[in-house]
Amino acid sequence: MPSLYLSRLSTQDRELLVQRLHESQNGNCFICGDVVHLVLHAGNLDIDHIEPIATGGKDGPENFALTHASPCNRSKQASDLRVARVLASFNKLAERLGAENRSPNLGDVLRRDGGSKYTLPVEVNETSVTLSFTDMGSNEIRVFPVYTDELSGFRSAFMDLPIEYLHHDDYINPRTIGSNLRKLVEEFHKRLPQLHISLGWIDTTKGNRVEVKIFDGQHKAAAQVLLGARSLPVRVFIDPNTDLLLTANTNAGTSLRQVAFDKSVQRSLGSSILSNRIDRYRADRGLESEDESFSELDLVNHFRGEARQMRRYVLDRVRDGITRHDNNKLTDYIEYGGRGTRKPLSYIAVENSFYQHFIYGQPLTTPFNYRFQEGTNPRHLEIEQMVRLMNVVADKVYIDQFDPKRGTQYIESDVRKGKEIAEPHLRAFRMSKQEILHSWVRLVRQVVYQFFVNMGKPIDENKLFQQEIPEPCWKNVENFIDSLKRLPLWVNKDLAFSDFDAKRTNEYWLTIFQTGSREDGGVVIPSGGLNLTEMMKGEDWDM
Repeated sequence: MPSLYLSRLSTQDRELLVQRLHESQNGNCFICGDVVHLVLHAGNLDIDHIEPIATGGKDGPENFALTHASPCNRSKQASDLRVARVLASFNKLAERLGAENRSPNLGDVLRRDGGSKYTLPVEVNETSVTLSFTDMGSNEIRVFPVYTDELSGFRSAFMDLPIEYLHHDDYINPRTIGSNLRKLVEEFHKRLPQLHISLGWIDTTKGNRVEVKIFDGQHKAAAQVLLGARSLPVRVFIDPNTDLLLTANTNAGTSLRQVAFDKSVQRSLGSSILSNRIDRYRADRGLESEDESFSELDLVNHFRGEARQMRRYVLDRVRDGITRHDNNKLTDYIEYGGRGTRKPLSYIAVENSFYQHFIYGQPLTTPFNYRFQEGTNPRHLEIEQMVRLMNVVADKVYIDQFDPKRGTQYIESDVRKGKEIAEPHLRAFRMSKQEILHSWVRLVRQVVYQFFVNMGKPIDENKLFQQEIPEPCWKNVENFIDSLKRLPLWVNKDLAFSDFDAKRTNEYWLTIFQTGSREDGGVVIPSGGLNLTEMMKGEDWDM
């Protein structure tokens, strides 16, 4: 809401107000905390209400702050500048960690604000937990009652703990902090109560100094810490079966849908559960800790009561192995936390294309260590060759072509308005649309399969990437993608009014790739459908 007070100030009075605010803020922007230079930033400064007038803020000097106009105030994530400042500080943390190719989790927020420093001295008996915050200079003895859950038998205590004693558990909860943090910061800033406390656990079997590991409620905890909270209420499980905690937490975000786990997190959790099931299988069968003489199907049959979940965990391990592979260059262009506006690919689009078309979806009957020494273990080949394919796509379509600063927001809308979009960026954006990606990655699969057919070599089409792909086949794949990206349709701006104006089906685009036309007869590829044989030659074909 515009300020009547500011509108009535003379130029001289406004300059005096700017100087007073600058001094009171120690020369820093209220939102980002960086330096405000009154001369160099003269054309890029705003005076804004700290608390919006709409929520009761006063229209006067005591409620004004000096900020950089752009990007701070013009793109702030909240109307209340105090909330905007908190979110800006989190964004700085995210940018710093982005250089390490990762996003923040609760542990990063805790460490930034002085948390996760100490282990907690405790003494536990059947009815209580006794502890003291000695590392913080307090010798007061605190006692908390222990409760035993009637159904699970798990014991827990409810405690209020300084953040110095809290640690993030990235094993049970590998989630990063997503966009819903903003709403929680706004909620708690309004002094509304936290309705669901964080969950943690301790292991006292190795001594009376324990780490309190938080595995649930990290967004709520992070929001409170960012707002200045120095202690948090936590339900702490005492010496729990962490395998069961992991399973319960995973089920909460998958089958029960109690937690908004994105797909990539579900895959990571499933992979962790599979590792636990492998350990349990070895223990049940009296096998050595490194024994891998059993198969994926053996695991499924052993844990017969959860066979359906076990099949999913097996595939989760493969997908997670590809996603987290150190050499996977495509991951820089994948948005893992749902929809975003900075990266071209969503994780679900990657699953529904690359993973759907190339990962064998059934448990293998061969042992985990089958032909591993020779480098031809089926799952190992599948993961390594998937990464190679994704790297080819990254090199051909995205690296030095997609501009993350421009991102994906309003691309087709801007094209329709006549705004200039760099052709490599537009091409990468359009080739990344989920239904389009699904269709052309399916054609890549056809290119690989056709190579084996032409060689006269029998092959299980469902296990393509579990066979070693010869170099000439990889060359065919590279040539095909090169030819595909040269299609004029990717940079045809007129198509922003038709084929790219809305989400289409997989079949819609497959029909276009096969025939060159839409089902209504409209021509999209003037030369007709794609000629895979010609495209694999790596020469310009009649497009």
